[in-house]
Amino acid sequence: MKKSLGGNENMAIKVENNVFSLETDNTLYQMKVDEFGILNHLWYGAKTDCCMDYLLDYPDVGFSGNIYEAGDNRKYSLNTRPLEYGAEGVGDFRVPAVSVTHADGSTALDLRFQSYKIKKGKYKIPGLPAVYAKENQAETLEITLKDTVTETQVILLYGVISDADVITRSVIVKNQGKTPIVLNKVHSFAMDIPYGDWEWVHFHGRHNMERQAERVPLIHGIQESSSTRGNSSHQQNPTALLCERGCTETTGFCMGMALMYSGSFQTQIQLDELDQVRAVMGINEDNFAWTLKEGESFYAPEVILSCSDEGMGELSQRFHHIIRNHVCRGQYKLSSRPVLINNWEATYFDFNEEKIEKIARQAAELGIDMMVLDDGWFGKRNSDTSGLGDWFVNEEKLRGGLNTLVKKINDMGMKFGLWFEPEMVSEDSELYRTHPDWAIRIPGRNPSRSRYQLVLDMANPEVTEYLYEVISKILRENHIEYVKWDMNRSVCDWYSKTLSKEGQKEMPHRYILGLYQLLERLTGEFPHILFEGCSGGGGRFDAGMLYYCPQIWCSDDTDAHERTFIQYGTSFFYPVSAVGSHVSAVPNHQTGRSTSIETRGTVAMAGSFGYELDLNTLSEEEKREVAKQIRTYKEYQPLIHNGLYYRLSNPHKENMAVWEFVSQDRKEVLVQGVVFRAKPNTLRIRIRLAGLEEGMYEVLGTGETYTGKALMTGGILLPKVIGDDVSFEIHLKKK
Repeated sequence: MKKSLGGNENMAIKVENNVFSLETDNTLYQMKVDEFGILNHLWYGAKTDCCMDYLLDYPDVGFSGNIYEAGDNRKYSLNTRPLEYGAEGVGDFRVPAVSVTHADGSTALDLRFQSYKIKKGKYKIPGLPAVYAKENQAETLEITLKDTVTETQVILLYGVISDADVITRSVIVKNQGKTPIVLNKVHSFAMDIPYGDWEWVHFHGRHNMERQAERVPLIHGIQESSSTRGNSSHQQNPTALLCERGCTETTGFCMGMALMYSGSFQTQIQLDELDQVRAVMGINEDNFAWTLKEGESFYAPEVILSCSDEGMGELSQRFHHIIRNHVCRGQYKLSSRPVLINNWEATYFDFNEEKIEKIARQAAELGIDMMVLDDGWFGKRNSDTSGLGDWFVNEEKLRGGLNTLVKKINDMGMKFGLWFEPEMVSEDSELYRTHPDWAIRIPGRNPSRSRYQLVLDMANPEVTEYLYEVISKILRENHIEYVKWDMNRSVCDWYSKTLSKEGQKEMPHRYILGLYQLLERLTGEFPHILFEGCSGGGGRFDAGMLYYCPQIWCSDDTDAHERTFIQYGTSFFYPVSAVGSHVSAVPNHQTGRSTSIETRGTVAMAGSFGYELDLNTLSEEEKREVAKQIRTYKEYQPLIHNGLYYRLSNPHKENMAVWEFVSQDRKEVLVQGVVFRAKPNTLRIRIRLAGLEEGMYEVLGTGETYTGKALMTGGILLPKVIGDDVSFEIHLKKK
């Protein structure tokens, strides 16, 4: 470098002596441009009030090559230094964040610092969801790296939301050269950590059992969580935690990363020979290639970063805050959500207007706010095998048409919602018979079916335009106030007639861009409608979808016992307000387990609450309990949705699942949970609360009072339980 980068006095972003310091209220993210123009990562953690380059200390490591400019200095190697954004082919043998093939077939990308810009406000990403903020709430740093031989630019984007302790990351790749290049991998985030003893937490699962938290020590080599399914998937979630060994809910350092993307993704964590950690995250490189012609740019999706030196509970609250306030949009992002009843488990496909009206009348009497008509209201949809794509009313079931039914429901004092699965098509449908070429299939091959259905080519503008026209027509002509947006299969057989043979690997990403474009149009045109995401339950539960849908159906597994595990894993990154959670019938449709209506209600309250059963089959006692649950939930909803959330137990290791909500002013507390199995002849369970202040708290209903310190150190005794899967609730207010 011929000269040092100048200083500035920006509130969040400071640049001095070639060092970039990104400061939030409690954290510091720091990088340095060295004498060779290499951007080194120095620090991400608690504020230190100094430059952290003194930690850089590297020996001459055998078989770690040296850049030519280093001359005789064998200690300088890209393979050992903590890089901010590692590329392929220039002597860094760790997993790259970016990989490019040039016109001559070479793949080297030698990224050197060129320039930087600091802007007020938060950057946006064309065609992709991203964290948003007012201009006075955020700052943006753009750092341009360049390969001077090919004129390829990589622009690193950093958004700093100081009061949220969040930093966002994204990347733009620009082809400033004269010949096309092919992007083989463009990850949104990369970080090298040269210090610490780390474990990582990822969230695996399957349909009906999503986001199971798994914490494991790092091993030398590469560990990966990913999806190649065309959606973020039930099997892995596009989030990850790195935590120091011994980190708990309340103590120790940890950092989290969440990808705002709903398609195939990849998270790679590498522990190298020097015990350094490299983490990268972004679009899955499998079945990805993107051609950039001269002057063209590629925009990568965004990663949300935060860290905490006060344990995983504090980190979760930071993610909950940023998603509630700076990812979710629209009138429902912070306001009360309607308590709904969905007819699916009550009727499946076998319904008519009389059945729906009967369920609705009972629901209205019990205080439910909304009737949602699920699958089967359209086309000739009487089973899984037909009708998808034909978004017109089946008047054999709804003889008066949809508008007549909606008016009847509205006249009962209830809102009306509707189920769609727009991205899918049945072979037995008018749409498929008219446009078989709109379904994803490879020419000359039979397509793969799943749930008897095929997938529409969302990369094809004709498809997204058709879907916009038919869905918006339904929403304009009927008083719809809720849409459940479902997706019930993974995607394979990738091929689009709209792309050249060289461009077919662009299709998975173009599919997601098409989906986002459609959702942006519909949510923008119908801001009064609450959109809820769904993909066989929780198969597309990610921050990208939450940008369009402020809540997502958590899982198709509605069994209260199993939901405690699913909701536990979900809570590490996603706020309770984002969790669609229902009380369903027993024996449960997934597990056959029977739990009390009280327990089902308690578990479902840790989310956006609703019902999915035939209320007319309940006993009078159960109906009274439902009415009580609804009143209770409406009382608690501001606390549940906007309060601070604490995990008080680990259901994978303890005989219970216990969670806590604390109001932002610390004056109201709600503790809920389920004891899985009662034990004979034993002491009552003691649980320590969290997040309280000094002073006295009263247990409502009993009048007992305790100090905040006592409740957090000594704890509180849970009610005595008899039986299996017994729920409890403790409501406290500060005196």
